[in-house]
Amino acid sequence: MRRRATDYRRPVRRRFSHWICALLGLFVVAVLVLFVVHHNHNEDRVEHPVHEDDSRMERVVHEKLNLTEEILSATSLSRQLAEQMTLAKAYVVIAKEHNNFHLAWELSSMIRSCQLLLSKAAMRGKPITLEEAESIISRLSSLIYKAEDAHYDIATTIVTMKSHIQALEERANAATVQSTVFGQLVAEAFPKSLHCLILKLSADWLKRPPLQDLANERRNSPRLVDNNLYHFCIFSDNVLATSVVVNSTISNADHSKQIVFHIITNGVSYGAMQAWFLSNDFKGATIEVQNIEEFSWLNVSYAPIVKQLLDVGSRTYYFGENPNIEPKLRNPKYISLLNHLRFYIPEIYPQLEKIVFLDDDVVVQKDLTPLFSLDLHGNVNGAVETCLEAYHRYYKYLNFSNPIISSKFDPQACGWAFGMNVFDLIAWRKANVTARYHYWQEQNSDKTLWKLGTLPVGLLAFYGLTEPLDRRWHVLGLGYDLNIDNRLIESAAVIHFNGNMKPWLKLAIGRYKPLWERYINLSQPYLHECVTS
Repeated sequence: MRRRATDYRRPVRRRFSHWICALLGLFVVAVLVLFVVHHNHNEDRVEHPVHEDDSRMERVVHEKLNLTEEILSATSLSRQLAEQMTLAKAYVVIAKEHNNFHLAWELSSMIRSCQLLLSKAAMRGKPITLEEAESIISRLSSLIYKAEDAHYDIATTIVTMKSHIQALEERANAATVQSTVFGQLVAEAFPKSLHCLILKLSADWLKRPPLQDLANERRNSPRLVDNNLYHFCIFSDNVLATSVVVNSTISNADHSKQIVFHIITNGVSYGAMQAWFLSNDFKGATIEVQNIEEFSWLNVSYAPIVKQLLDVGSRTYYFGENPNIEPKLRNPKYISLLNHLRFYIPEIYPQLEKIVFLDDDVVVQKDLTPLFSLDLHGNVNGAVETCLEAYHRYYKYLNFSNPIISSKFDPQACGWAFGMNVFDLIAWRKANVTARYHYWQEQNSDKTLWKLGTLPVGLLAFYGLTEPLDRRWHVLGLGYDLNIDNRLIESAAVIHFNGNMKPWLKLAIGRYKPLWERYINLSQPYLHECVTS
């Protein structure tokens, strides 16, 4: 046989091994590429949430927790705890009523744990974690299920919840009454700044005899009784409020030199009032200040109101422990003689024929002299009616169950407002309105016809003698109503801060207060020291 060449298969073997190596190499490279890509993808996927978690944690650390928002959030653990706690409280009451004191104790214990956890979350400023809340939620859920399963049927639960709703309503009503009382106390309080102003002005009055001489000299001015001039009257012990009324009236008058102001105050404020109005300029207007304590004719034998104000029983009725008296009626102004002085205007100013009465809590925005040319059609009192709302009719002020009232007055008669009134004093004297006022004061000595104040008796005394004025002459409510139309305020000749939120108090309505403040005379040094500071 022929012998096979020795190198016959070598080339084939060499080519085969080369292919094997090439394939293995490609496989290794592919594996390495896949490994690198897969590794990088995992890193991106893992590291990204870590950074997000870190940033989220940083935000949690830097942002303080708002527990209210947390409880309102539908997905928060705080809300779940709060809802469970509310339900648990209801079952505590029901369990106690069924003498299941052990269950009630367990529920109360878990309620305290809930409260403690919520308090800790609020203190540290971080949300409650699942680890913290899980055991409490689980245990409380178990107890609530136990309570639901312990024969507390739906009817029992409803009755119990109704009784608790009623109790809550009673507590809310009590809180409302308490709030009213506190608001009334604030309204009655005389600010320290005004006390300071009165003291400094009174001291000035006593230390400066020239001021007293000037006051005596002006007391006999013929302008005080000149019916060709425009006469206004204010009865108040509040120096600052009175100055705003006078300043706003004169500032908006077309002819300020033809205006005469008649101010009556009490003995405490008399010196301060004199010092203020004698030391300031009012564009040539005449200003008279009188002391009510000098009216010797206004005594017990003549005026029923004086007798009633001095009566211990009346003071006890309104300011003693009487649960039937509304808090708003306990305001000392209602038993102030200055408040009732408006019914004696013709006797205080016997030579005048027409006068405009202004309360000390009004601001004048337009010229009021046209009021003196209005035709009152023989009536005594020109006033703005307030019966646009049903509660300002006669039956809301007076006791129509008493035949003395129901036989003489229409319960649907329209009420009107004191605060800006034009009085025809000739017609007043002819109708003898003051005598009518005395009659009704005597009839109400037992406090059965009306409670307190000057408006109810005014409605009786001026019944059939009141001429309705255009509403724009006198806009009321700035001392209690937050929603008066700005257009109505701007069109008003007089705006009235009737109500507890007087503009000189801290509880004044901020929206309206600038309307009053613009007429304060800030050039007065004592005002700067006492009020501004």
